[in-house]
Formats: sequence, structure tokens, C-alpha cells
Amino acid sequence: MRINATNGATRSNAPASARRAGGGGFTVGGQEPARGPTGAGALRSVASLDGLMALQGIETATERKKRAVAKGRKALDVLDNLKLALLDGSVDGPTLARLKVAGDGLTEESGDPGLDSVLGEINLRVAVELAKAGIR
Repeated sequence: MRINATNGATRSNAPASARRAGGGGFTVGGQEPARGPTGAGALRSVASLDGLMALQGIETATERKKRAVAKGRKALDVLDNLKLALLDGSVDGPTLARLKVAGDGLTEESGDPGLDSVLGEINLRVAVELAKAGIR
């Protein structure tokens, strides 16, 4: 389908050369040019991000104790699984690998001397079992 004519109401009665020379560009008068973004907004967002990251890094004594207790329980569970595997005669490599991983996190201090003492004893037991298996 071909369109030959446009709407007659929008056509100007001025000659074609006048229409081309006079109009054609869009201009906005009386306004200031747009300003670029300022650096203060970017700095403010970076500062708030740094603050959030710092707050996430702060750890209370209660959180340290909870994490230490969880690591101790995990190590005791793996030691219990090892005991059952020894009684069954089916000690395998993955059980010993889990024991090694569980023993790695027991050396961190929780801030509670009693809890640290118990974790030290669990760590010693893990080290003994790993030494029996020939794993360093």
C-alpha cells in the first residue's frame, strides 16, 4: 500500500524553501544546560556501603560462642560416626576427610575459657584419630 499525500491540515501555505529554512530543529529556550552528576552522591553511597560491610564484620561474643559450639558439635558427630565405622569395620576415606575438616575449625578462640578448653580436648581427640589413620 502506498501513501501519496499527507494530511492537508498540517501543511503550511508557505513556500517549500521557507519551510525548510525556518523550522526543522527542536529548541528549548530559557533553560540552563543540564548539569552532570556530582561526586557527593557517589561518595555518600560508597561510605554507606563501607559502613554496612564494617557492621557485618563485627561479631559479638554470643555469635562467636554459638559458632564455636556448632563446630564442636559437628566434630563430635563426625567422631561418633568414625566410632561406629570402626566397630562396623567400614572406615572409609570420606569419613576421615570429614573428620579432618571438622578439626580445622576447632582452634579458633570463642572468648569463653571453659568452652575453649572443651574445644581443645575435642581437637586433641580429632588429632589422635587422624594420626591413627595416618593422616596429618
